[in-house]
Amino acid sequence: MLHVHAVFRFCALAAVVAFIAPRAATAGESSEPRQAVGRAPGGLAALDAQLEALTRRVAPAVVQVVASGYAAGGEALLTRARSYGSGAIVDGDGWIVTNAHVVEGARDVQVELLRLREPGESGSILRPRSRHLSARVVGSDLETDLAVLKIEATGLPSLPLGDSDDLRQGQLVLAFGSPLGLENSASLGVVSAVARQLAPDSPMIYVQTDASINPGNSGGPLVDVEGRIVGLNTLIASQSGGDDGIGFAAPSNIVRSVFAQILDQGRVRRGVIGVRAQTITPELGDGLGLGVHSGVVLSDVRPGGPAAAAGLRVGDIVVALDGKPMENARQLDVNVYQRALGDVVTLDVVRSGVHFSFGVTVLERPKDPDRFTSLVTRERNLVPRLQVLALELDADLLKIAGPLRGSEGILVAARAGGGHGTQDDLRPGDVIYAINGVSVRGLTELRQAVGRPPAGESLVFQVERGGELLFVVVELE
Repeated sequence: MLHVHAVFRFCALAAVVAFIAPRAATAGESSEPRQAVGRAPGGLAALDAQLEALTRRVAPAVVQVVASGYAAGGEALLTRARSYGSGAIVDGDGWIVTNAHVVEGARDVQVELLRLREPGESGSILRPRSRHLSARVVGSDLETDLAVLKIEATGLPSLPLGDSDDLRQGQLVLAFGSPLGLENSASLGVVSAVARQLAPDSPMIYVQTDASINPGNSGGPLVDVEGRIVGLNTLIASQSGGDDGIGFAAPSNIVRSVFAQILDQGRVRRGVIGVRAQTITPELGDGLGLGVHSGVVLSDVRPGGPAAAAGLRVGDIVVALDGKPMENARQLDVNVYQRALGDVVTLDVVRSGVHFSFGVTVLERPKDPDRFTSLVTRERNLVPRLQVLALELDADLLKIAGPLRGSEGILVAARAGGGHGTQDDLRPGDVIYAINGVSVRGLTELRQAVGRPPAGESLVFQVERGGELLFVVVELE
């Protein structure tokens, strides 16, 4: 689970055990079990039974994920590391969804399958029987923090993906997973908000819940009362490092899209329609004479793009996308972001007081940085000191990455672990041309250049990012 540094306090409980010898029933006593004292009446008893039945149905489709690999640390360039998370089986033939940060950089992934005992079946109540299986990471998507795993098993219990667009604030949900490594845990809460954007320019939105979520819940399902996955628990907002009642889950509709694309193509391809949308403010509306003080206006329609080809223009006010009202620019971007490539979306707009509808084809986002991940392996392309996977520029790669400012250098294809990086880190898609003013042309030169300095020293990388040259300062660990 992504979180601020966690501080966990454990309390020891003293147990007093009394042994009472069984007493035979006398002639005047019944040996039948007595009616339970304090049984919840009517509605509460029904709710209790329904939640218990729901938990028994969902729990076997929830797995614990154990990822082993290497991480940068200390004087050694790489040290052994192990992380724990959760996952949900979405197909009985062994297909599992989890968070990308749970398995990022892992060399070995194991999943623990739970088997609940049947009512009346004997055995200890402390730990249900389970089995461990090796898992293969089929693909991951850092932008949504989602990954797909595959285990060799069939006939497994699985959970359906619900429609997160149908979620409502206050709706009951349960979070399943392995918080702090405590497998087979469930917590009850409500949907606190149906859509939270955690950064102003992020296309990713989350379902917010107050169901208890802690480190280790990452990748576990957030389910509705019908047992459908409505979100995948991803991160928490916390001042203590533990549960403060503010958890976030990737919406199931985004999970469904990522899952389908990874199965079909091995990666996620982003959709765009070639527009720049802005939220209308009172000042913007008055200044442009739009006649409205809220909504969405197109500030740019890229020449040659699908929106321009459909007939959209700068200044068009977007009223709805596929019949869904658009209230702000983020909402429009997010709804396009979730669509499959080749889909045709309908934009209802107002232009000079007249209503129009346009069908616009969704195309792949140009220069998606994740498009290089399928070209690398840890064995060939890992640069341990930087925790990145990199490629040497050659004629074939230049055709995919170009046009670039230079023809010799190192392209950062993906991060190899150690979190999601910061604003100043090297990013997927960056092209490294020089380090401390000295050109680097191959992986061997790059590994040598970053391998010599001691921990704590900083190096200045000259990189190309988005067609622009910039200097990136990287502090070595």
